[in-house]
Amino acid sequence: MNPPKAGAVVWFTGLSGSGKSTLAKRLCARLRRSGRAAELLDGDVLRARAPKTGFTKAARDRHVRRTGRLAAALERRGIVAVAALISPYAAARRYVRGLCRNFMEIHVATTLSVCRRRDPKGLYARAARGELARLTGVDDPYQAPRSPELRIDGARLSEAKAAAAVIKLVTRRLLPHGPSRKA
Repeated sequence: MNPPKAGAVVWFTGLSGSGKSTLAKRLCARLRRSGRAAELLDGDVLRARAPKTGFTKAARDRHVRRTGRLAAALERRGIVAVAALISPYAAARRYVRGLCRNFMEIHVATTLSVCRRRDPKGLYARAARGELARLTGVDDPYQAPRSPELRIDGARLSEAKAAAAVIKLVTRRLLPHGPSRKA
């Protein structure tokens, strides 16, 4: 009988429109094709299931911590939890890291100007018209990770090259002899 596979938490963070969800979906699909149990935790999907989740600092922190507790629970069951959330505040991300045994923070560091040009949800346009307040990177802060396991330049790397870098990191960390944060 094969030993159970270790879980992990892969946490994508970055501005809206940076490419977090795209890369997270590609990683999940790749893990599943290779026989790994993987669960996508997309910030927008989770917010839709908890519609009263707000956008104040306290509400954002609760959302990140709640998602982090779910990700850590999945990890303990041998599942790779792939989370894609803006998660703008460093303290909330540190909290999640502390819950996990094998945590990989991936900063999708796409510039604000590129995110504004992409604007897949129309958020930056709404903020520019004064219809949306507290947009991360515009009138609400984003605290970029200082030492993520991987930083992806979402403006310079193609989606394929960015996904390849993510898959390389995650594959290396999922090997039985890979590093672990906690015993």
